[in-house]
Amino acid sequence: MNNIGIVTAMRIEASCITNRCLPLGEIISLGKNTSICLCGMGENSARKAAERLQERGATSLISFGVAGAISPTLNAGDLVLPESIYNERLLPVSLSWRNQIQNRLPSHLRVIGGKLATCKKVLTSMSEKQEFAKITGACAVDLESGAVAEVAEKSDMPFLAIRVISDPLEFSPPLALLDAVNPDGSTNITQIISLLLKRSITLSTLLRLASEVRSARKTLSAVILHAGIELGIK
Repeated sequence: MNNIGIVTAMRIEASCITNRCLPLGEIISLGKNTSICLCGMGENSARKAAERLQERGATSLISFGVAGAISPTLNAGDLVLPESIYNERLLPVSLSWRNQIQNRLPSHLRVIGGKLATCKKVLTSMSEKQEFAKITGACAVDLESGAVAEVAEKSDMPFLAIRVISDPLEFSPPLALLDAVNPDGSTNITQIISLLLKRSITLSTLLRLASEVRSARKTLSAVILHAGIELGIK
């Protein structure tokens, strides 16, 4: 029997799967054969979550959430179902599982294959993204999928990444904003107001970020609605 373990870093991602308020770092059952861990952002947190899911009986792993575009062809809301993961080396994806997901999706969703890369830090400029694209040959970047893929590869477990673009190549979260973001992706409102008053960030930037995150969440929710059965959720 296939027991699926889902790793997701941020609450805005997890809320596309379940309306439960997940405790950070804990393994929560979503049904008979599926569990989820809200791990917080970053490679180390994702690796620990994947290992704990495996210890609790997961026989396959999913990295689920948002990603940044490092290709100019990708826009907010585009779904990346990568065919490989780059984390200083290439890591495999279960292509049969990936294709099963894609076959269940509605035609209006834009689905991209190719390579997803993992970076150790948030890329906050177009030039950083372009340089990372040259190094990796990837179309999109996140912080967690590489670590989850490594755990899966080590134990010869099927692995799948489901990532939706939340920021296009030319627009990234400002570096100043990162200090106001908690490990689970939620924001410290007091710090946000302080940054606005100091003009370290602008209201227009926050509004655009919010709009693009909404686009990403809409696509992630559509994946769950139409292909949740392949994730063990329905």
